[in-house]
Amino acid sequence: MSYAVEARQLSKRFGDFTAVERISFRVAKGEIFGFLGPNGSGKTTTIRMLCGLLLPSAGRAHVLGYDVAQEPDQVKTRIGYMSQRFALYSDLTVRENLDFYAGIYQIVSAERRQRIADFLELVGLRKHENVLVQKLSGGWKQRLALGCAVLHRPRMLFLDEPTGGVDPASRREFWDLIYSLAEEGTTIFVTTHYMDEAEHCHSIGLMYQGRLIACDSPAGLKEQAMQGQVLELSGEPLLSALEMLPRLPQVYEVAIYGTVLHLVVEQGAVPAIRRALGEDGFRIDRLETIPPSLEDVFISLVRQPLGDTLAEGG
Repeated sequence: MSYAVEARQLSKRFGDFTAVERISFRVAKGEIFGFLGPNGSGKTTTIRMLCGLLLPSAGRAHVLGYDVAQEPDQVKTRIGYMSQRFALYSDLTVRENLDFYAGIYQIVSAERRQRIADFLELVGLRKHENVLVQKLSGGWKQRLALGCAVLHRPRMLFLDEPTGGVDPASRREFWDLIYSLAEEGTTIFVTTHYMDEAEHCHSIGLMYQGRLIACDSPAGLKEQAMQGQVLELSGEPLLSALEMLPRLPQVYEVAIYGTVLHLVVEQGAVPAIRRALGEDGFRIDRLETIPPSLEDVFISLVRQPLGDTLAEGG
């Protein structure tokens, strides 16, 4: 298999603080790779190392076959990068921003016009091309920022928290654009703290406190990495159960979802939970196992000691 990204024992330290510690993973060419984790988990630091913007403190990484530490300029010319705060010019129009970045990428005039026209059509900005950027909504600005990052048609695209601060509808539309680019053969590396967005990825790396704690497909993570099982409980009185269940040693987590409870419990705990609910006077209408979400998987992994959850993706 051919890989667009290969990282081995990659680390980054800032003085006494270790932002990224010994992470190893690979990203296949043509896939959408999701890099997930809470804010401060090391996602942005990792992406900046892979883009040749930060020098690793230890370990090695190759992007499109080039060493990010020894050949950063070769990496930069072959990738697109959309940062958390992409530098759009608010006092320029949509077209003027695209034309400016096309000039930075040294796209010749005849080809430049066609590429800009094609992108405006792709993202639905054709009718807004003469609008000042400061007048655009957050979702439209994100589309424009994406356009500025892909005008030179990079083989690999890095997106750092691309949907932060936009509404759910705009998030969905942005992911449709990501899919369109992936279908054309672009490898996409996207960081996010939205667990639901991971379902759109072919592979996922889960980051926590600077370490990679799991790396697999969404289905593989749910099947292999989940510690315990997830139950859905309905009945009465729900608030009483919500208060009592966390006290049971077999129960890791309890959360309310509308008119039901979701429980993360150790394997084989259902009989004990039924018994405890009955003794507490709770009427069980339904208690059954449900598939875990990626958020369930993540929470189950961070309950373990970090040394037990390090994973290498392939």
